[in-house]
Amino acid sequence: MSHAGAGGASSMAPSSPVSRPGWVNAMNALTGSGGATRKSPVEIFATAASVVTHSPYGHATGIKHGKLGRWTDGVEALRVQRVEFAASWAAHNDRVLRDRERALSRGDQPEPLWVALGDSTAQGLGAPDPNAGYVGQTLRQLRHTTGQHWRVLNLSVSGALIRDVLADQLPQLQAYDFKPDLVTCGAGVNDILFSPGKLFGDLRTLLAEVPDNTVMLDLPLLSGFWWIVGHMSVPYISRVNRVIREVATERSLRVAEVSKHFTAPWVGKFSVDNFHPSQDGYRDWARALTAALPAT
Repeated sequence: MSHAGAGGASSMAPSSPVSRPGWVNAMNALTGSGGATRKSPVEIFATAASVVTHSPYGHATGIKHGKLGRWTDGVEALRVQRVEFAASWAAHNDRVLRDRERALSRGDQPEPLWVALGDSTAQGLGAPDPNAGYVGQTLRQLRHTTGQHWRVLNLSVSGALIRDVLADQLPQLQAYDFKPDLVTCGAGVNDILFSPGKLFGDLRTLLAEVPDNTVMLDLPLLSGFWWIVGHMSVPYISRVNRVIREVATERSLRVAEVSKHFTAPWVGKFSVDNFHPSQDGYRDWARALTAALPAT
C-alpha cells in the first residue's frame, strides 16, 4: 500500500468510502439541529449506514448486498410507509366524521366510536397496510365480538412523544362535540429514546388527563436481545410499566398488557426495519388490547 507525500491524496482504493456530509446529516438528525425532522435511532443509524452501503466502499465489499444493505433498505421503506399511512388514516378519519354527521342529520343513532391516540405503533407502521396494525386488527375483533359496526378515529402520529399526545392529540379529541365510546392510548417508546429525563413526569401527566374511558397500552419488554441496555432494557421498561399500572389503577383505567402478550419467540414478529412490529407482531398487541377492553 503506497501513500502520497504530505498534502497529497492517498492512492488507497476505493477513495472516500464515507463522505463527511452524510455523517454530519446523521448527527444533525440525532441532535435535532440543522432543521432536521426528529428521527428514531434506527433511522439515524440507517442514514449513516446508507452512506457506507451506497459508497464505493460499500459496493467494493458487498455490504450493499448483505444484511446491512437489506436493513437500510427496510428502514427507507418504512420512511415511505410513514407518509402513506398518515395520509391513509387522515382520509379514513374524514370519512368517519362525515358519516357520523350524516347519521345525526338523519336522526339516526351514530355507530359506536373509538379514538386511538399514540405513536407509529397505532399507525401500524411495519404492517403491510394501515389496517393490519393493532388498531385495524382490534377493530375487526371488536366488531366481531359485539356485533356492532364500530368505527375508529386514529389521531396517532408516527414519532410522537408523550408530550405530543398531550399538546396535540388530546386537545384534538377534546375539541370534538361528542364523547367517544372508547379511547386507547399507547405512547412512551419514543420518550425512552429521545426524552428519558422527562418520561416519568410526562407519563403521569398523560395518565391524569386522558378521559375516564381510556385503555392505556403498556410498553413491550424486548427480552433476549443482549445488546438492548440502558433505557431500553427490561428492568427500565418494567419501571415504566409499573407507573402505568399504578396510576391507571388510581384512576380506574384499564391497561392493555402488551408486555405480557408481545413476547418471544420473536421470529416473524418484527418488520423489515427490525424495530417496528410486523403484522404478526401486531397480532399480539391486538390480543393485549382486546383482552383489556370493557364488556360492550
